[in-house]
Amino acid sequence: MRQPEAFSETRVDVMHAMMTEHPFAAVVSHATGSLSADHVPLVVHSSVDPLGALHGHIAVSNPLFRETSGPIEVLCLFQGPQTYVTPAWYASKKEHGKVVPTWNYGGVHARGTLTFKRDPEWLMRHLHELTDAHEQNRPQPWAVTDAPDDYVARMLRGLVGFEIIIDDLQGTWKMSQNKTPADRSSVERGLAETGATDLAHLVQNRGV
Repeated sequence: MRQPEAFSETRVDVMHAMMTEHPFAAVVSHATGSLSADHVPLVVHSSVDPLGALHGHIAVSNPLFRETSGPIEVLCLFQGPQTYVTPAWYASKKEHGKVVPTWNYGGVHARGTLTFKRDPEWLMRHLHELTDAHEQNRPQPWAVTDAPDDYVARMLRGLVGFEIIIDDLQGTWKMSQNKTPADRSSVERGLAETGATDLAHLVQNRGV
């Protein structure tokens, strides 16, 4: 993706954190003969050197599995926080009016090799990990073990797991870094007033 220097993010831990916070990714490949994308929740495994790995699963009926064999080259697109930025927020609008709308956003592109995992134990570990990650903050977390064993076993037969060893990571955090301090402050204030506090903090932190 296009990466102006002002917006480029190269720290692996920062990119992994965003991928974990926004895990629903588009997995794009050319494996079936034409470009296709599957939208899948992924689990980041940071301990796999040097750039980490991603674990996920799809239905066995998915063409990505049904029509391919062997390792597959994929591009995973993670969309982080994003919002429209109105030129009305810029302090410089009052000075010269030479401002236009833009979009602030964070995103990560992870390229790598996807390998399918049919081992039931691997797949079960993955499902526990994925479920626990998204249930842990609920008042009464649901667990895979809450469902009957025979039901889980039957559902498991319809799934195939996969691991993506990441070969390349690119991160972009476009958070008004190319604006003047006054304009960044006014964008931060405008975002906060509209309830986009997470983006307001990113504008504040990325502008320094």
